[in-house]
Amino acid sequence: MPIISTYSYNFSQRVKNLSATLLIIAATSGFYAIIPYYQSYFSVHTHYFGKDYMHWQVLVVTTLFYTFTLFVFYLTEPAPRVSKSIYCLRALHKIAISPATVWKTGLPFDERLGLLSILLKAFFAPLMIVWLFSHTGHMLEHGSQLFQTIGDPNTGWLALFNTSGFWFIFKLILFLDVLFFTIGYLVELPSLNNEIRSVDPTLLGWAVALASYPPFNGMTSMVFGGYFTDFPQFSDPVVHVILNVTLLMLMAVYTSASVALNFKASNLTHRGIIMHGPYRYIRHPAYVCKNLAWWIGLMPAVAVAWQTSLTATLITIGSMVGWSVIYIMRALTEERHLRSIDDEYDQYCARVKYRFIPGLV
Repeated sequence: MPIISTYSYNFSQRVKNLSATLLIIAATSGFYAIIPYYQSYFSVHTHYFGKDYMHWQVLVVTTLFYTFTLFVFYLTEPAPRVSKSIYCLRALHKIAISPATVWKTGLPFDERLGLLSILLKAFFAPLMIVWLFSHTGHMLEHGSQLFQTIGDPNTGWLALFNTSGFWFIFKLILFLDVLFFTIGYLVELPSLNNEIRSVDPTLLGWAVALASYPPFNGMTSMVFGGYFTDFPQFSDPVVHVILNVTLLMLMAVYTSASVALNFKASNLTHRGIIMHGPYRYIRHPAYVCKNLAWWIGLMPAVAVAWQTSLTATLITIGSMVGWSVIYIMRALTEERHLRSIDDEYDQYCARVKYRFIPGLV
């Protein structure tokens, strides 16, 4: 009798977990399908293996595959627990029934964690999927061009670097970065040691994180502008190559931080502290390197502004200062969140004392 009862409970819990997750996936898919901004955003084409695909097609295929994978997982996991999807639905039910009470007293920890985790995944996962697909397509396209022309005696090394060499390496770097973040958002398993322990519950933490992602980065650009470019052009070929190779090296370190995070890669979460890779030297290597790469990408715009007026120069530089402040705020809010959960981050800070610049800051 206990064996039958246990089996019955397990099966019941599996069905509940699966049903709640499928409901959330359906609701999220419906949301993206009816919002005009996302209809346009996900209708972008990417050239892939000789054909053009729209990003919404990739999302549909990925969603179906992900749903099938979840179906298999929920029906076969060794010891099913109440899923974050169920906690999320419980939280939404309480908010719908009595929003004033929830505002006043808050939600139980598990329900708050479930709600914030699902919101996090629902926002970031679709972006990561289409970016991963896009970066892969561009990486393959530029890689093909590079290997077709690399032995051509009529193509100089600078032309090779400008037409396909830089872009192949750049897209390869971004591909690796987004790959780990995509997996991090979609997969959360005890066996991978990447379960979400906490999600930043503060409005400021979410605001500065979302400010860097569409559609909110459009509003950030309206405030600060966006004068930097991924591949800045310089008239002197030596300076051009040196600065752009430096940019690629900075972006490689940026991505090495994502590789170090591995399957724990995601924004606004506490999933355990990483102390290897570039995190051995400073606490926010990804933010530092990404911003330094953007500062290099700003140089041509500064040069043009300098020839125009001092005001134009200050506006151009101020734009990048604004973006850098966003990332400084992201670092500070992340640290505040991680410190609020347990003492693991404090132990890490005792080992790695500097946030941004070794020996200085």
